[in-house]
Amino acid sequence: MSPVTLSVLDLAPVQADADAGAALHATTRFAKRAEELGFHRFWVAEHHNMPGIASSAPAVVLAHLAASTSRIRVGSGGVMLPNHAPLVVAEQFGTLEALHPGRIDLGIGRAPGTDPATARALRRHADGLGAESFPRELTALMGYFGGTDPDGIVATPGRGAQPEMWLLGSSGYSAQVAAVLGLPFAFAHHFAGENTAAALALYRDNFRPSPTRPEPYSIVAVSAICADTDAEADRLAAPRDLAFVNLRAGRPQAMATPAQAEGFPRTEVERHFAAQRKAGQLQGSPETVRAQAAQLIEDTRPDELMLTTLVYDLDTRIRSLELTARAING
Repeated sequence: MSPVTLSVLDLAPVQADADAGAALHATTRFAKRAEELGFHRFWVAEHHNMPGIASSAPAVVLAHLAASTSRIRVGSGGVMLPNHAPLVVAEQFGTLEALHPGRIDLGIGRAPGTDPATARALRRHADGLGAESFPRELTALMGYFGGTDPDGIVATPGRGAQPEMWLLGSSGYSAQVAAVLGLPFAFAHHFAGENTAAALALYRDNFRPSPTRPEPYSIVAVSAICADTDAEADRLAAPRDLAFVNLRAGRPQAMATPAQAEGFPRTEVERHFAAQRKAGQLQGSPETVRAQAAQLIEDTRPDELMLTTLVYDLDTRIRSLELTARAING
């Protein structure tokens, strides 16, 4: 397996016995370590009304992460455009690019990333919340950066800024939009693994060169939990699996400890759901993860792998990242 560019997607997980401040400080330390290890970019994800995720305001978190590091690219994975007016996003990321030129990524998603009531609370009205509004909102955002100034409004900062813009997706729709616009594309394999190969094929087959991207470029985001043994990796993954089960049941919670997660009673349906979520991801000893990564790369042909490691404590998250990077790239 040839070396592949590696990046990180972090959710700033909130531990059951800690708070959001501790989670964000841990994410800062995690970003610093990723930079030391030579990772290419570090993204944080926007989620709302979820007690176990502290990265609800990506632009604010990214300002801190960029100031706390010096070389690694930092970005949103992503900003969920239905939640925000395009002008606000242009000004926020124009500001970040002005402060940290050449290091800012703006990953855009077309889903709210939350429940309908929270989405309405974020946007304060229904306009822009539907999927049919996404192309119009995306065009406006690109116009603020590009200087076409929608409605005669100049985004300051923003106009002329060049954060690297990405489209995020978990289906073929965003893949085709990214292809038509000539944008790089990041696929959420970590929660939609059954769609990955087909979506990336759509993206590559329909790609139209743009001034910023003459050729298609893709990231595959994958869950990665690596430990000394397969059994230990499974134990460390138990809190992540429980978080998925709780989210699906409509009861999101802070992240349980491995012992709490292993002791939590689950139905057969919930166990099956967790097993489905694990399929196609990276989980196990270094030898197991290396074989899984080789298969994933062969199946999807990404330009980058973006690792998301949802485990209970920071030291374990860092060690998993180190072991995974070594397993994949030697």
